[in-house]
Amino acid sequence: MKTIWVIGGPGCGKGTQCDLIIKKYGFLHLSSGDLLRDEVASGSPRGASLQELMSKGLFVPTDIVLDLIKEKMEKARIEGTTKTGFLIDGYPRELEQGILFEQNICPADLILFFDVSDETMTKRLLGRAAVSQRVDDNDEVIKKRIEIFNEKNGKIVEHYKEKVVRINAEKSVDEIFEEVCKVLDRLLA
Repeated sequence: MKTIWVIGGPGCGKGTQCDLIIKKYGFLHLSSGDLLRDEVASGSPRGASLQELMSKGLFVPTDIVLDLIKEKMEKARIEGTTKTGFLIDGYPRELEQGILFEQNICPADLILFFDVSDETMTKRLLGRAAVSQRVDDNDEVIKKRIEIFNEKNGKIVEHYKEKVVRINAEKSVDEIFEEVCKVLDRLLA
């Protein structure tokens, strides 16, 4: 089973490409945001403490996020819910998280980096904001999110350069997916 990290800035198309990858290859999709929301919804004591942190806009400690990912991966292995492996979406967000993931869970086999310009990310996020009414999709917040992403992501890409495959995400959804398929077909051969 393979473990793939999917990274890229806000609005780069990670979610769209993850959906296509899952459909074609059968990876189990793990999104740290979804795992956190599911844990809160479960009503567990851990979920209650997460709810408190998240409602104050505070970051969830890395060890808790790692525990959630590890539990989900172990459960999937036991239940056999994936034969291909794991697609970890939007994680790690910073280098330390990647290092801890590899120390505590498993090495990443591949890192797909959906690379787009700041201008494209801004344009896509503003377009999404017009449709979805997301409060975090406005000029000021978008600029800050992109700035933070670029700073943190650069360190990940540099540290893991031998595992990173840079995908030009400026193209159409189908063209991007075609590039992704070439990479995954080689990995899974």
